[in-house]
Amino acid sequence: MLELLQKGGPLMWIILLCSVVALGVFLERLIYLHRVSIRIGELLGGLSLLIRNGRIAEALGECSAMTGPVSRVLLAALLRPNEQREVLQSITRDSALLEIPKLEKNLLILATLAYVTPLVGLLGMVLGLLDAFLAVSAHGGYATAEELSRGVYESLLNASAGLAVAIPAFIGHSYLTSRVNDIIHDMERAGIEIVNLLTVPPTGGDQPGA
Repeated sequence: MLELLQKGGPLMWIILLCSVVALGVFLERLIYLHRVSIRIGELLGGLSLLIRNGRIAEALGECSAMTGPVSRVLLAALLRPNEQREVLQSITRDSALLEIPKLEKNLLILATLAYVTPLVGLLGMVLGLLDAFLAVSAHGGYATAEELSRGVYESLLNASAGLAVAIPAFIGHSYLTSRVNDIIHDMERAGIEIVNLLTVPPTGGDQPGA
């Protein structure tokens, strides 16, 4: 690895740095999104039973015990169960909008690296070919095979390294974006269903807000 970095020239170190940053961002986002993901169907099913029986306090406790954007959207509505439907819709919508930047944090960095790294590799390829042509011109149009191969080898190393980093970064960004979209969909579903549940009179137990 060290030998390839040395033969590839200074831009290879930049590509290596891009790969380290891309991997770090991907792993951090992957762990975070896994931690905040929940089984929305099971949660809403349990809350539905509690709310329809007027057990708002228990529903609040269940949401408070969970972490993640979906539970916070539900909690925002459960804290004001007696509001009108339009107000509850505004509360859940605003709560979801506040969560989206947290979900998309650092994804722009990963996307930028996916686009910039191959350009860095392309620049390294051009510089490597330039070295090869300079070797030819320095010897009056005649250069040794070793001098030519050095420049060509450097150019190929940079181009391949740039693509080797950019392709996984692009795939990782696409995957994480799909995970974020799934969670946003869950927040929207949770907001709609909690509003519907809170605006339907309970069938028994304590009244909402009691």
